Amino acid sequence: MPIPTDLIIGQRAVPGKNGTIRAVDAASGAALEPAFGGATPADVEAAGAAAWQAFDAYRETSPDARAQFLEAIAQNVHDLGDVLVERCMAESGLPRARLEGERGRTVGQLRMFAEVVRNGDWLGARLDPAQPGRKPLPRVDLRLRHVALGPVAVFGASNFPLAFSVAGGDTASALAAGCPVIVKAHSAHPGTSALVGAAVKKAAADCAMPDGTFSLLFDAGIEVGQALVKNPRVKAVGFTGSRRGGVALMNLAAARPEPIPVYAEMSSINPVLLFPAALNARAEAIGAAFAASLTLGAGQFCTNPGLVLAVDGPDLDRFVVAASKALADIPAATMLTPGIHAAYESGVARTAAHPDVTTLARGLAAEGANRGRAALFSTTAEAFEADPDLHDEVFGAAGLIVRCPDRETMLVLVEKLEGQLTVALHIDEADYESARAFLPALERRAGRVLANGFGTGVEVGHAMVHGGPYPATSDGRSTSVGSLAIARFLRPVSYQDLPEALLPAALREANPLGLNRRVDGRLQIAPRGS
Repeated sequence: MPIPTDLIIGQRAVPGKNGTIRAVDAASGAALEPAFGGATPADVEAAGAAAWQAFDAYRETSPDARAQFLEAIAQNVHDLGDVLVERCMAESGLPRARLEGERGRTVGQLRMFAEVVRNGDWLGARLDPAQPGRKPLPRVDLRLRHVALGPVAVFGASNFPLAFSVAGGDTASALAAGCPVIVKAHSAHPGTSALVGAAVKKAAADCAMPDGTFSLLFDAGIEVGQALVKNPRVKAVGFTGSRRGGVALMNLAAARPEPIPVYAEMSSINPVLLFPAALNARAEAIGAAFAASLTLGAGQFCTNPGLVLAVDGPDLDRFVVAASKALADIPAATMLTPGIHAAYESGVARTAAHPDVTTLARGLAAEGANRGRAALFSTTAEAFEADPDLHDEVFGAAGLIVRCPDRETMLVLVEKLEGQLTVALHIDEADYESARAFLPALERRAGRVLANGFGTGVEVGHAMVHGGPYPATSDGRSTSVGSLAIARFLRPVSYQDLPEALLPAALREANPLGLNRRVDGRLQIAPRGS
């Protein structure tokens, strides 16, 4: 199956004329065919105009029509089969099993959002009927629903070329909300992006979605991304990447004449807290599991466990021995891009050179280019507290163990951490009372608190939060994974005393969409099958 090389602007295939973009084989460094043309400022403007033209029609498509569109995207992505997986393997260096799982997640979350759209609860319909006889003043008729924000710019992520990219979670949730989407493909995997983009375009055409509902642009630099954020027709941004990149987009969005929200997932070291009873009972098992999680996918997960806090002593020594032994046998792994590999090597070297840091273990030596060798370090609580640089994320399979004199010091260090995506507690029943004292601090600092596991592995469901306080994300009130992600791209509108004929279907007296609604504050469940 040939890989399309054109930009997608609505239903038009447009040759890119702003430079040439070529993917690089992550394992060998060799350039991959074909070449892709970058978007011009005129292309960005055309995509913005098409999305704005489509917006009012697309946001009022019926729940069933929109759900069918999401399901068609899912099926088209699935049907790409080995063509997609093999291209993605070449561009990312990720193994087949990982990418087949990621494709399944991508398809699954699209289908989940189709169910969410059909269910209709995301509309948040509320009715406060008029009370003309109320004393001392009559009450007006008020009705509320949530509406789409407008066109959304989505930035493809480097570390999840499917699940956080062209048809990934940001795109799925924005389309579910009724927002047209303009994707800036990540320059590391243009072929993967082009294949998935064609699948979305075909679904839009087959489902008769308004022209401009979806566009895909290529760019090797930052100009297209900057132009998208500044485009006045774009009303929100979805981004997964570095803190530097996310903050730059936040600043651009805030400087607009009409500032817009940027939902950026950026930086997290995902602390692991080891409590005494659990450590005493199973230090070796926890250590081996930690090494496996730390090195999963070459450590290139945003939920990678980069920090361990524990009370110093013989049980922690047992954990260290087990983790070090497991890590020392792990081969160096191909990283996503030469730039990410270089940044990882720099971060590891900086940590190793710190005067208060001890190198505990390294993985097997790299054989070949662009391969990251795992690293495990330790330091003292005093050094960690004194030097904020030790709190920085090293994106890759590098972990730091902090030896604390007691649990009180562990809590002091937790209070000094930045916002995180996840925090993991390893506890046995005898630790519950101690762990309870940590929970308020952990809730203030993380979007997900988990027990006896690690943050790697993000379930796509209704109760998942993949977010957290800054700098884990730009807005800790939201999530980029799970059905609640749709809320990022919605806002409430109240209708006062509008005639029935002018009300949206979700708020009409007869409830033609069969929605669950709050009437005078009380939830009314629609009859099954209505």
